[in-house]
Amino acid sequence: MSNPIYPVYLKNGDQVKLNDHVYCSPPWAVRDGTPYSVARIMEFLPPEDAPKGPAGKLYFYSRVRLAWYYRPSDVSDRPVTDSRLLLAAIYSEVCDINQLRAKCHVVHRDKISDLSGWKKRPDRFYFNRLFDPYIKKEFEIIQATDVRNLPENIRETLISRYEYVVAEKEVVPDLTDVLRLCDTCQVWCPSLDSVQCDRCKRFFHMRCVQPPLAAKPSRGYGWTCAPCSKRHEELVDSRDVRPLSSSIPKKTNAPAARGRGRPRKDRTQAEKEEKLAIKHFRMWPFRYFGQYTIAEDTLDPEDLIFPRTASRLGPKFQATVAAEPEQDVDMDAQDERGGEDTIEVLSAIHILTESEVAEMETCKASLTSDKKLRVSVDWLTEVIHRFSVAALAAKPLASVSMKNPMRIPKWKTREVRYTDKEWGVEEEAAFEDGIAAHGPELRAVRDEIPNRSIYEVVRFYGHWKCSKLGEENLRILEHGLPPKPPGKQWKNAAEAAVGQRVGLADDEGSVIAHPSKTATCGACRTRDSRTWWKAPKGLSTSLLCDTCGTNWRKYADLNVRPIREDSVPVTKKVVAEKAAPAAAAVAVPEREKREGTPLTAPVAKRARTSVSAHSTPPPVPSATQLRCQCCARLGPLGKVLKCKKCHFRVHAGACGAIVPPESVDDWICDVCQNEESQEASLVLNTECLLCPRERKGVVHRLPPGGGVAPDSYLHARKPTEGQGWTHVLCSVFVPDLTYTDAHRLRCVEGLSSISRHRWTTKCSLCGDTQGAVIRCTDCSKEYHASCAWRHGYKFGFEIQPVKSSRRETTITTTFKGDSGCMVPVVSCKDHDQKRELYPICEPNEDGYTALQVYCQTYKQAPVDQAHGLLRKARRLDPLLLNNIRLETLPHHASANAEDPECYKCHTHFSPAFYEQPKRPELPDADPTFICHRCHSLEQTTGTLIEDNGQFPYAMSIAPDPQPSRGNTWDIPAPSMVRA
Repeated sequence: MSNPIYPVYLKNGDQVKLNDHVYCSPPWAVRDGTPYSVARIMEFLPPEDAPKGPAGKLYFYSRVRLAWYYRPSDVSDRPVTDSRLLLAAIYSEVCDINQLRAKCHVVHRDKISDLSGWKKRPDRFYFNRLFDPYIKKEFEIIQATDVRNLPENIRETLISRYEYVVAEKEVVPDLTDVLRLCDTCQVWCPSLDSVQCDRCKRFFHMRCVQPPLAAKPSRGYGWTCAPCSKRHEELVDSRDVRPLSSSIPKKTNAPAARGRGRPRKDRTQAEKEEKLAIKHFRMWPFRYFGQYTIAEDTLDPEDLIFPRTASRLGPKFQATVAAEPEQDVDMDAQDERGGEDTIEVLSAIHILTESEVAEMETCKASLTSDKKLRVSVDWLTEVIHRFSVAALAAKPLASVSMKNPMRIPKWKTREVRYTDKEWGVEEEAAFEDGIAAHGPELRAVRDEIPNRSIYEVVRFYGHWKCSKLGEENLRILEHGLPPKPPGKQWKNAAEAAVGQRVGLADDEGSVIAHPSKTATCGACRTRDSRTWWKAPKGLSTSLLCDTCGTNWRKYADLNVRPIREDSVPVTKKVVAEKAAPAAAAVAVPEREKREGTPLTAPVAKRARTSVSAHSTPPPVPSATQLRCQCCARLGPLGKVLKCKKCHFRVHAGACGAIVPPESVDDWICDVCQNEESQEASLVLNTECLLCPRERKGVVHRLPPGGGVAPDSYLHARKPTEGQGWTHVLCSVFVPDLTYTDAHRLRCVEGLSSISRHRWTTKCSLCGDTQGAVIRCTDCSKEYHASCAWRHGYKFGFEIQPVKSSRRETTITTTFKGDSGCMVPVVSCKDHDQKRELYPICEPNEDGYTALQVYCQTYKQAPVDQAHGLLRKARRLDPLLLNNIRLETLPHHASANAEDPECYKCHTHFSPAFYEQPKRPELPDADPTFICHRCHSLEQTTGTLIEDNGQFPYAMSIAPDPQPSRGNTWDIPAPSMVRA
């Protein structure tokens, strides 16, 4: 590595040198709205086509090798609130010099005395762990000077070359301990080959003790050396022994933990810390020295510095086979394991004559007219095989045919295809989706295509990859290589300023020069900013102010404020008197694809110009991830759906959505779909019937969701049998409700069967007596399900064991290996949750969520036993009997009457028939009866609507089970009920 000949300046005038930390990013359209990456400059490089040797040093630098850092959110779904924390990596890449944006400072945690003050300063980051993209594991990073348990020559070499040491967390205490020498041979004791006496605390090589130890004691057991064992036996014999205390802490020389006190702020000390010299050996400041490192290998400068895992060598992975006994072998004797009949001839072309070969070529041309098939390797291999079999059997070569794609190999008993079955369009789309999500991990890709074996997937991957390379090469031959952005190395700050004035400063393409007059920041909602930046997709607007845009690009930090009423147009304001409790802070918008980008396209990666032999391959790109607003977990597009209109995001299994893979981009939630179809609630009143209303007696024209923003799980709603709406959460956790289709959670039934106690009890959270309440599983508190969700109460499902005597009468199910009765659980924050609960979106082995399994098992209405109207009528019967006082009639139906018929609806089926007084229009000989339903309706309305005298219907206004709600029960308008 040679030092740069000319200084390098960025566009803002800052000069950068080797080992400086910088922000790096390709243009906005390439990186798809992701924040800047943080990296360290390892070396400056001339153009890729520059000559090698001294002549190449005369060129200006156009490329730079960078050592990348990761953000914790890049490698894990765990939320990290510290936006200045990074993960180091032994991973480098060559990028274009135009991608450098600005300088920053990255320091190890142990070198910072005032961490809070460090994080308050701009462009300051720190790290204390390393992430390896190959084995996908994190390691601890400690200073090389803190390593003491090493021989002196190895320790001096380690300290002279490297600033830091990378090791596993469990190995760090051993490395930072005092030097451990064997008490027998006085040679250093590595941790893997040594054992410590449990009494005298001295170390021994396992080969130095007598008898030698074959393995270390098992966990929980200790080992005692011979002198200590003998001394202990003597004490036991003298009966003068006391039990040793096990509470004595083990002494160690590891660095003391940092205190929690606030250090004195020293600006001079902070400036010194960011300018501390860091040792680098071959451009890297750290190397791996952990559990799988041989200490003597550190002396070799060519030894690899990357983290390692356990090698698959030894008796655990290889079988130890005994030596074969010597015996006389008769070479003439035939091996009983096989002969000539077990050999399958794949090709016998070498035994054919020239005339036969010419005849074979002629016959081969007549086998197919498909030009692509003639160059197929599988087809050609099978053609050669069949010609060889015909030649050995003395059959004419013209008898060979390729019409039958099946053949029987000698080592199999059934026919198999000589080539794989043609892949359909849907299978190819699923394969490309799997490649975009998992990369070349073909076993994970095979899970996306269950009807194909892993062997077929591997073979198709080779053909697919070659076809993509062929298309790329053809495109290059027709149009040439894509133009590269010109690399520019600024010689000084003045030249960089000139470049900014001529318009070269915004090659990133994320600054909006002419925003609209009503520009609003999508994060902080401000309308005043000197510079407007493009915002990542998912915010309410496509703009970010200067502060929010800088915080997002540099620190990946975006604190989104909720939309206020004064920032929404008047036509879209929500009319409500009671403000719902403030929702939790909105999560950082996820990285999503732009409109018009195909789902199967590979994820946009960092633009690069060349790859060095020493650079490591980047990690596998991940598919588009969306955060579910029910469980706050990330999931791929398809498992987590996003409404095309309101951008509501939820797991498909948490809202009963069944969407084909090709339609996931066009999915629309039930509330938004109702705006077009108007299936339920024609006045667009989508308020939940089980929750308290905003205003009594007034129906507002609310936006989709009934005034609830689509950033909460309460936006998920389902229609009821009476054209109303309920929250999915309420309909699942209120025990009296069922679904007509439990797979899709469609058409909620049974609101009339909810007990009056639930309607009249006051909610302990909002204090309202409207709506239906549920009871806490662990106490006597009662509240609305939606109020409990807004207050962060625990929702889940529990598998309770069932006694053997009750298994025949109890419905049981199995979820993730647990069998029993599945029970919904809602618990307050006051209780310590000791039971094992499955969250709403917890999937099982088949991909079904806990909510889906519960609803399909316990919430399915008996649709195969009765029609929907009949089920509704059966639920209304007890309600009518309790609310209608029946008049006493003279006589009931006689027991001797055969097949009585109602004179109004002409039905023959009723719980009871009542004999009516004689009517003048009816014959005296015929008895007159009225069924129970017609009698009840006559007492209620006194009217009967006839439909041309053929299909009688009764007009019924269902009584309101909750008087305070007015006449807006599950049936918002008078409904026609078939008698």
